[in-house]
Order: sequence, then C-alpha cells, then structure tokens
Amino acid sequence: MVLLLAAACGSDDSPSTPTPPPATVTLTAPTPDSPVNDAQLSTLRPELKVRNGTASATGTRTYEFQISDQSSGGSVLYSATGIVEGSGTTSYTPPADLQPATRLYWRARMTQGTTTSDWSSTAQFRTKVVGFNRPGELYDPLIHEETIGTRFGSTTFMGASGLKIESHGSFVRYQLASTLTSGEISVEVEGLYPGNSGGKSRIFSMMDGGNNMFVSKYLFNVQYRGVAGNPDNAVSYKLLLGDESFKYEPDLAARQNGVRNLSPSSTYLWTATWGSTFRLTIRDLSNNGNVIYDRSEALFAGTYNPAPHTAYLGANDACCETGSFPGAIYRNLWVGNRSRPSSLGSALHDPR
Repeated sequence: MVLLLAAACGSDDSPSTPTPPPATVTLTAPTPDSPVNDAQLSTLRPELKVRNGTASATGTRTYEFQISDQSSGGSVLYSATGIVEGSGTTSYTPPADLQPATRLYWRARMTQGTTTSDWSSTAQFRTKVVGFNRPGELYDPLIHEETIGTRFGSTTFMGASGLKIESHGSFVRYQLASTLTSGEISVEVEGLYPGNSGGKSRIFSMMDGGNNMFVSKYLFNVQYRGVAGNPDNAVSYKLLLGDESFKYEPDLAARQNGVRNLSPSSTYLWTATWGSTFRLTIRDLSNNGNVIYDRSEALFAGTYNPAPHTAYLGANDACCETGSFPGAIYRNLWVGNRSRPSSLGSALHDPR
C-alpha cells in the first residue's frame, strides 16, 4: 500500500499577533499664569498665559482658550483652538479689542491626539476702563478724572465714584456720532436727596442742536423734582417728538405715584428707553438692585429724530426751567441704539 502525504504549500496555521491598542495618554490641566486675581489691565487685548499642563507620553499638544463675561463660563465671548504649546508656558491674545470696563473670566485646556485635559481653573481680570463714542453707541465710565464729554460750569471728579454736578447750571454735554431714533440712555447716580431747591431738576436730557433745550422740538428729559415740584420729590419726564402736539409726560396723578425719597448714600441706576414705547426705571443698586420706579407709555405718534443728537448729564436749560440736580454724582453712562450690554461697567464694581 502506498501512502500519499499531501502538504499545503505556503500554509501557516499559527495565530496572528494582534496590534496593540494605542497607549492611553494622561493629561493634567494647565494653570492660569496671567492675568489673574481680578487684575485691572491697561489694555483691551490682553495676553492670556498658562503654565503648561503635563502629559504621560510624548506627542504634539495644542491648547484651547475661552473668554467669558460670566464666572461659570456659560457665555463664551471668544474661543480659540489649536494654539501650539510653547516652552513651559503657552499664550493667546484675542484678535480684537475686548469690551472696555468689564470684568472677564478665562480658562484653558490642552489636547494631545484624541485626549483632552480638564479645563484649568477660571481666572479673572478687568479690561481697560475707557469710554468710546461711535455710531450707535456711547459709553463713558466717568472715573479716573476723565470724561469723553464736555463739562460746563462747576463739576468735580470724585475718584471712583464718578463726576459730581455742583449746581443747577452745571452739566456735561455729549455729541452723539449718529441720531438714535430708538434706544436706551442709562447711568448710575448717587448723591440724590429729597427737598432739593430745583422744582424740575434734570437727571439727564437729550435734544437736537442748539443752546436752549427749552425750545427744542426734540426735548427729552428725566427729572427728580425738588421743592415746588408739583409734587415735591416726584420722578417725572418729558418728551417732544418733533412737535408740541407729540408731547408725552406723566400727569399729576402719575407724578404723585412717583414720589420717592431717595437716599444720598445710595446708588441708583436710571434707565430710559424710547422707540414705540417710552419706559423709565430706577433700580436701587445699594439694595440688591431692587426696582423702585417703573413707568411706561406708548408713543402713539411722532418719532424721536434729533439732528444732531445731543445728550446731557443734567440739563443746559437753567435759563428757563430748573437745570441740573445739584450734588448728583454720575458714572457708567450708556447711550445706545440697543440695551446696555449686561457686563459693561462691571469692572467698576466689586464682584457680587
């Protein structure tokens, strides 16, 4: 008997060696280096710098930076990814100016391959305190002995508190870069008190060009009345939308409901908005921001369209009616075609 033995040429039944999975990389978060500790900066484009995180394996690492106006990081204003790691530290500078006079928060994390570290701790800083006047919006911090407006009469800088208007005939004038047919004017005021000598003392005003607000067809003013204020210590206002027939102001009953005994030691945020509706609110910032006055009315006819558009802290019409509120101290002024950005001016306050 002949036995035939067959062998498969080239056959290899030995098991293949599996490819090992990629090594797991462990990353530790970077650490904020500067700016930190609520530093007040003199720039609107700060260099954000972290001390590099660590990695358990070699490789190329990049960083992500985030800037927010909320300590939780929930509202991201700027974000940058792919920032190549530097030697010992890694930096990022935003490509555009940040909002001035604002407390901002930032953090960073790093990535290697498909692994990303935890976020760093959150650091905070305050941007440069500076004003601006551009089409559609004006902002004036009114601290650090400067203003972007023009002062008239007796006024005194009160350091971080702002600018004090000393008399009925004193005021600050702002020529807006463009006419705002709708928008908001708001400002923080302290030093207000009941029983001042001005029956129709103005907190702020607006008008068209000219030197006499009393005859402007676009008169716009907000008042905290004093003695003989009909009634005394009433909050009031007056708007003209191009003609006397388009006049809006509270009647006697509304003024009586608007009597307020304000405290000179408190800071109040006065806000007036206009467009299809006029609304005036006052918040007591020294008492949890409580709203102490809120009145609105529909502007059923006319358009607020002053040209040029001029705004005032106080008023320039002491010739004909009571002018400014003597002793009022102003800071953090906003005039814009939109609501004041919620974080604008936060650098002027202690964090809450």
